Amino acid sequence: MKRGVVKRVSEGFEGRALVSGGSVSGGSVNSAPAGSGSATSVPPGPAPDVGGTPPPRARRAVVPDLAWRPPALLLLGLGLWAYALPRIDFRTMDDYGLLDRLPAAFYASLLVLTAGFLVSLRRAGTSPGWPLAHCVALLVALKAPPAVLYDSVRYPWASKHDAVVNTMLGVGELRPNAALSGNMSAYDQWPGFFTLNAALVRAFGVESTAVYLNWAPIVLGLITLPVLVLIYRTFTEDWRLVWTAVWIFQLANWVGQDYLAPQGFAYVLHLSVLAVVLRHFVRPGSAGRLRDRAYLDPAAAAVPPPTAPRQRAVCVLILAPLIAAINAAHQLTPVMLCAALFVLSLTRRYRNYGLLVVSGLLMLTWDLTMGRPLFLETLGTLRESIGELTENSRAGYAGQLTGPGPELAGRANIAMVLAVVALAGIAVLGRRRLTRSALPLLLVSIAPVPLFAVNDYGGEMLFRVYLFGLPGAAFFAAAALVPATAGAHRSRGGLARRRTAAVALPVVIVALAAGFLPSYYGKETMYYTPPAETELVTRAIDRLPKDGLILATSGSFPQALHRYDQVEHWFFAEQELPENEKMLVDPARYLADGIPPGTTAHVVLTRTQDIYTAGEGLLPPGGFATLRARLKASPLFTTVEEHPYGIVLAYTPAPAASRPAPATPATSAPGAAPATRAAPAPRAASVTSASRVASAAAATRSTPATPAAPAAPATSGGTP
Repeated sequence: MKRGVVKRVSEGFEGRALVSGGSVSGGSVNSAPAGSGSATSVPPGPAPDVGGTPPPRARRAVVPDLAWRPPALLLLGLGLWAYALPRIDFRTMDDYGLLDRLPAAFYASLLVLTAGFLVSLRRAGTSPGWPLAHCVALLVALKAPPAVLYDSVRYPWASKHDAVVNTMLGVGELRPNAALSGNMSAYDQWPGFFTLNAALVRAFGVESTAVYLNWAPIVLGLITLPVLVLIYRTFTEDWRLVWTAVWIFQLANWVGQDYLAPQGFAYVLHLSVLAVVLRHFVRPGSAGRLRDRAYLDPAAAAVPPPTAPRQRAVCVLILAPLIAAINAAHQLTPVMLCAALFVLSLTRRYRNYGLLVVSGLLMLTWDLTMGRPLFLETLGTLRESIGELTENSRAGYAGQLTGPGPELAGRANIAMVLAVVALAGIAVLGRRRLTRSALPLLLVSIAPVPLFAVNDYGGEMLFRVYLFGLPGAAFFAAAALVPATAGAHRSRGGLARRRTAAVALPVVIVALAAGFLPSYYGKETMYYTPPAETELVTRAIDRLPKDGLILATSGSFPQALHRYDQVEHWFFAEQELPENEKMLVDPARYLADGIPPGTTAHVVLTRTQDIYTAGEGLLPPGGFATLRARLKASPLFTTVEEHPYGIVLAYTPAPAASRPAPATPATSAPGAAPATRAAPAPRAASVTSASRVASAAAATRSTPATPAAPAAPATSGGTP
């Protein structure tokens, strides 16, 4: 009996000695052979039994400590990135945006950061800090260059959010029922995000949100990261799977909705609500076998502890302000949240209708009070858009993407979506026990898909569905790449899966990084605006008197909605390509027929509009140059200011006696549907609600994903 105890104790020391490389502090096992004059250290081994000698034991090779590699690779990657940053020649961007302006050191930095992340995954369970550090470094490396380098606001349409904040600070009141040009009244109907930024401008003492606008993707990304970790840890105990999912989410989030806009802000709140629901709304007795470790996938986490009705009621009270903030900031996100809560209520695990009812009531209350004007207008368009799958899911606003950069971005976007969906499908089918335990996350990701059949949301529904489904898709895509080795037997099949993953994981994440760059930066020529162009537009709009009219091809140029509460806007090329081709036959007469009598009107044509209308297929090749030349040569328009970055033309109507009969283009003025109009539209009809909706949708649209057939201007309402 005593010999057995001694043997087990000796074996225990042996195990600890192997871990520490052959010796144990405070308990080393050293012995000397009989007859030796000095004590000689020998490898520890099991104590011999009486009457026998211990069996020989092979020495195990000591695994070298690789703990230094993650920080070394992290520092090297950031060093290469910092070296490459001042060498990015963004002012000379051409067809491919930033892609051919990024130096080799920038691409090398991404490869080094990827290598460091893969090395850090080996110790993710005991040192999760290094994968976290690499994820933060990836976020900075991918999205910080515009914030550090640009001397103007990235995304021309983002400047209108700055205009909204400035107007709120200047006017000091909300006007939800005012028919503001460009459908900007939508921002007074959902003012939460802009009110917050107005407070930040006052608190920071800065001139406007333009000071920090380009840093929004970094700030929102840093806030989103811990929320994603909380969601993923609800369904897995494997830190490798958690960090790989976060890494894939960042690479696949090319949609461009994380700039300073209501959508990015509301999206973070949306994920925060879901994180609390998934962890603290489990019904008692609903887990079943999903609490049995032997039944679960080796990487899956057991269902969180159940909560009593009183605890869930307290959580509803805590979440109600967050849900109210979502409703005050954005139109679409509350719909996505209600859809997610609805599909969760279909499961036994989260069959709690209280939060769903509260969310629905808060949404309807806001829509029928502050948001009533746009809400009723949107309801009027549903009958036309329901079931129009090809229109609602089109990727693009009006035309087909043209040019090397936009076309490459479109193809990269398609490849990225297919890759993430394919990987997620492999995990859903191949790891069924993980799928069953993480079924709520899968359902939340699928919930937005039916909205395709409801509305096109200004041509952006495709992007928004992808964005709201991405967290779950990234998790299952990571599950397809990270094998479940914890607790698994070392069988030949398991060994083959590990070897396959060892190759597939780095290949896939490098391929996703290669797809992110053209998706995010391939159209950067549209997104960077020289400060001189911004100043030109500002001067042009400031020259107009109150109730003047500014005309431009589209709303995607800097300061397009400057003084939107005092000046009307007509973005006359935001329509189908055939209509624009008719307009180019005689653009001066086309515009003159749409300008109400007695209105002071200026036409602003800028470099950014030229690039945008060409890349988005709004105008045929060379169409913008033709438009500019014909307007400049027309006696109906006089050049006010001409600049390498644009031209400003003033409308100078001919005397009434000598004015020829007006032409009758199909849609010669904003919102003028009849094609047989005999006279210019009156002032009240010069900018109708339909055109304001279309212009707001275009001004807030995200990066188009794929080429699409020409489609009519959107009628979904503003999409801030």
